[in-house]
Amino acid sequence: MYDGIVQELIDEFGRLPGIGPKSAQRITFHILQTPTFDVARLAELLSDIRTRVRFCEVCGNVAEQDRCAICRDPRRNPALICVVEDAKDVAAIERTREFRGLYHVLGGAISPIAGVGPDDLRIAQLMTRLADGTVQEVILATNPNLEGEATASYLSRLLTTMQITVSRLASGLPVGGDLEYADEVTLGRAFEGRRVL
Repeated sequence: MYDGIVQELIDEFGRLPGIGPKSAQRITFHILQTPTFDVARLAELLSDIRTRVRFCEVCGNVAEQDRCAICRDPRRNPALICVVEDAKDVAAIERTREFRGLYHVLGGAISPIAGVGPDDLRIAQLMTRLADGTVQEVILATNPNLEGEATASYLSRLLTTMQITVSRLASGLPVGGDLEYADEVTLGRAFEGRRVL
């Protein structure tokens, strides 16, 4: 639709997840029309992310050192490990400021349709972390979808042989939601996870 490099940039932005053609076009024209936009800084960061960022050797979270900031923090409770699918989930939980333990990032979820099995995830590394007896509770915080539930179920069965408490994040109705719009599974989980006031 546009000449040369403009269309190439739109196409490249459009290849990113969550960015459709309209968003890609908006980003491209924002860069073109904003004289103060630091294109050199953006290019530098895009280049540096491949060389500077790695995955934490302990938990699998993103890090610029061998261990991420959470694993290096002595104030964190090493007896609690929250198991998540992706590093983005760590950021979401950290925003709540409710969890003070450590994390373990699996790198995905079990999905036979996508060809992802337990051996494709960082489950062996989790078992190694649990072997020394420091961890007292594992909180399974996988997504509440088919793949996340399958992963949580698999891990729960795997961990029953160990002397560790295994818990699952509660799921149910969102704050501000209406019962009439809740699906049966969400409403059922809300009833199962109810608590005494």
